Amino acid sequence: MLSAWLLPEHIADVLPAQARRVEDLRRALLDRARGYGFELVMPPLLEHLESLLSGTGRELDLRTFKLVDQLSGRMLGLRADTTPQAARIDAHLLNREGVTRLCYCGPVLHTRPAGLSATREPLQFGAEIFGHAGLEADLEAAELALDCLAEARAGALVIDLADARVLRGVLAGVPMDTLQLQDVVQALSEKDASALDALTRHAPAEARSALRALLRLYGGDEVLDAARAALPQRPLVRAALDQLQWLASHLRAAFPALRIGFDLSDMSGYAYYSGARFAVYGAGSSDALARGGRYDEVGAVFGRNRPAVGFSLDLKALAEVAGACPVPTAVRAPWGEDPELRGAVRRLREAGETVLAMLPGHGLEAQAFDCDRELVKVGGHWLLRALPPSAAI
Repeated sequence: MLSAWLLPEHIADVLPAQARRVEDLRRALLDRARGYGFELVMPPLLEHLESLLSGTGRELDLRTFKLVDQLSGRMLGLRADTTPQAARIDAHLLNREGVTRLCYCGPVLHTRPAGLSATREPLQFGAEIFGHAGLEADLEAAELALDCLAEARAGALVIDLADARVLRGVLAGVPMDTLQLQDVVQALSEKDASALDALTRHAPAEARSALRALLRLYGGDEVLDAARAALPQRPLVRAALDQLQWLASHLRAAFPALRIGFDLSDMSGYAYYSGARFAVYGAGSSDALARGGRYDEVGAVFGRNRPAVGFSLDLKALAEVAGACPVPTAVRAPWGEDPELRGAVRRLREAGETVLAMLPGHGLEAQAFDCDRELVKVGGHWLLRALPPSAAI
């Protein structure tokens, strides 16, 4: 018999010290997004299934928890990604003509973890720009993502750039059904040359050659020149490569210490993205800290096929790699019914101080606070006195 306190696999409580780090990050990142002009929205965790999954592809469908609404009998879903909800809000509730910048921060639920140590309940922070098709919006989304990671003091960063249009340009005119395309995308993502050859053995020679070249097209700036030489000279491919170069040059100017790479066989979210996309890694990290890009089709099902670009990250995962934050200071105070003492405690709390009262029969056990001062009665008045480091709790 399972213990009542056991949680499901890949679901965990967030305990005080970590919760404080996550909350500090949440506030800092929302402030950073507001500095760019993003407006905060709070979509519901639960929606009609067709609304949550519209335009997102099979991958998100498999990651979404589903249940039946006992009021209406309709299928509901627990969101696995907030971007479709932001698109719905932009299309139906705000319905603006110009540019709309929206940000959000809330839990999402996944049926399966993204990795061996990943949670199935990420705390997703994200930002979306609707209504601008130009690269300026792509650049702004990437810059905000990098600024958020800098705010978290995540250390040296590496950004990998790719573009969904490269593969679409390579496969233009090649007959291929949806399942076969999914297999090709998987083979490219896994850099599986033998599987790719088997899947495309009946494709035109030019397409087979270009697909094999994609497996080798990852690395630094030299990748773009190699791609121009190895890939078909088609407008869609040329536009994608030129725009990746433009983005890289502007990111390098804004973040001189940033390492920039290209991986043209990275097919993460291929069915979802419509243009340039990016993934940001910490030094030595195999899991991306943030992912984003352009997904212009996300709002089509809501009746407004507006240009859209953005990114998201998991605040819980980010808190694990974020730089150490200082322990908050606090005031230690005795508990008592003395009106002057109680008034002094209240005034300190109203002024923004944390005051930890020693409840009757207890001292102050170890807490996630640095008690560097205490309230003491001197000459009939309650005054603050500094505590030596050895006395702080």
